[in-house]
Amino acid sequence: MIAHDKQLLDDLALLEEANSLQNAGFISKEQKDLIKKQLPDFKNQKNILVRLGFFLLGSFLYGSICGAISIVGMAGEESYFKICCYIFAGIGFAGAEFLANQKYYGHGLDDSFILGAILNVGFAIGITTDGYELIIAVFMAIAAFVMYRRYLHLPSLLVFCLASSAVLFYGLFEFGEIGKTILPFAAMLFAAGFYFSTKKSIHSLTESYYYKGLLLANSFCLVLFYVSCNYLVVRELSVMFLENEVLPGKDIPFAYFFYTFTLVVPIVYLVQALKTKDRIMLWISFLVIGFSICTIRFYHSVLPIEVALTLGGVVLFAIAYFSIKKLKEKESGLTFKPDRINNSNALLNAEALIVASAFGMKPAVKPKDSPMEFGGGGFSGGGSEGSF
Repeated sequence: MIAHDKQLLDDLALLEEANSLQNAGFISKEQKDLIKKQLPDFKNQKNILVRLGFFLLGSFLYGSICGAISIVGMAGEESYFKICCYIFAGIGFAGAEFLANQKYYGHGLDDSFILGAILNVGFAIGITTDGYELIIAVFMAIAAFVMYRRYLHLPSLLVFCLASSAVLFYGLFEFGEIGKTILPFAAMLFAAGFYFSTKKSIHSLTESYYYKGLLLANSFCLVLFYVSCNYLVVRELSVMFLENEVLPGKDIPFAYFFYTFTLVVPIVYLVQALKTKDRIMLWISFLVIGFSICTIRFYHSVLPIEVALTLGGVVLFAIAYFSIKKLKEKESGLTFKPDRINNSNALLNAEALIVASAFGMKPAVKPKDSPMEFGGGGFSGGGSEGSF
């Protein structure tokens, strides 16, 4: 099913480990270069800006091919318009397959053809079905999943997660008012089930090249779980889809549950992230805590905005200060010590430069006429001749 050579994928994982070890200072650049010479590699781009540039270049190439075919096909007029997106999707699949055979992986050029094929599948189904959202979401989810399994393309997996969520939403819309009413709870259960299944797959994983995809899907489930029953999201969607106007003094059904959910889930995320030392969950917990604060303030503005921001800044500063004071001396577990494997040297160097510039510190230099004389190392070191 995978278009790429599995041995190259395993070698790529080894190269990534070697880069991490070099950044952490465990091996030298020469050792890393020696490892790289011994292992064949893909044509890929680690620099996100360069990859984006190649993506734009590939998009121009893809568009040029589709435009050249359209010049010929325009003679068919309306009949060509109905099938053109299928042809464009086929070009995307063919281009992705060609680039995979040329060992392009995460390069940028392959991104343009893979994502272009998925997008054109959506357009083609939309034209055929007159914009039937459920069928469009189903076919885009299938196309995105096929592209991920075939090329291990992470953006395609993100499209699959979004399209799968859309399938759930539009599928429940087919049941009318009942489906729209139970939508938040169904999305919550869907996210929870998907989360635990991906978590189990990560723990039992034997092929390392699937790890990033499972981690992405697992993180997406955390976000979907919170958003599904966030009070602001549920209330605004109920007004939009159910046309339930919330009058003054009234509230949406199960409002207390959604309020509790909005306040409790971010705390659960934060505690679990600290307990399991899960960095991605920690980042997500900070984001959802901020969104929860925005949710409450959106409907219940107690203080003026400038006072609320000032107090919020003071609270965050206090939390950060006392957390650093408590954790800075710990050597294991949850600690403020720099993580060598993530190359924190740049941050430490910046900190040293800031301190030096603030206090006017300069490097120590030995005075020209120093009274301290060195030398005379007759046995094992400076000044070790057996006399004082």
